[in-house]
Amino acid sequence: MEMDILKEMESLRRGIDGAFKEFGVGSFLEPSFLPGVGLQRFPQVNLAQDKDNVYVEALVPGVDAKDLDLTVMRGVLTLTGERKEETDSQRTWHRRERGHDKFMRTIDLPNEVDVDGVIAKFSNGVLLVTLPIQEQAKPKKISVKTH
Repeated sequence: MEMDILKEMESLRRGIDGAFKEFGVGSFLEPSFLPGVGLQRFPQVNLAQDKDNVYVEALVPGVDAKDLDLTVMRGVLTLTGERKEETDSQRTWHRRERGHDKFMRTIDLPNEVDVDGVIAKFSNGVLLVTLPIQEQAKPKKISVKTH
């Protein structure tokens, strides 16, 4: 339930940001509502596509693969997880810029994807998600006939 509320708040924030960007104002409600995000959206992502796939690359250093969850629904990829706190009772912290806590990031996908063909690979703190574009969402060449 808690993540549903946070997802709704994040969706609202993105909508308001989008409205203000149209007027050249930029991001209005930073930092994000989501826990563990701080002043920067976490995780940082790249989104690209070719004729067959959409690719999402997320930087998640310090996160274990077992602490990551992905869902795809209605054209949105949701990445949730947790970067756990280091516990060392012998340390006195002077600066802590790397956050820890649960996080959620939603990415609007540019095309409808085949959810059964999604592949997620995790290596060296980088998550690469390959999402195949549905055949009906791919452009079709239409020939023009003359009379």
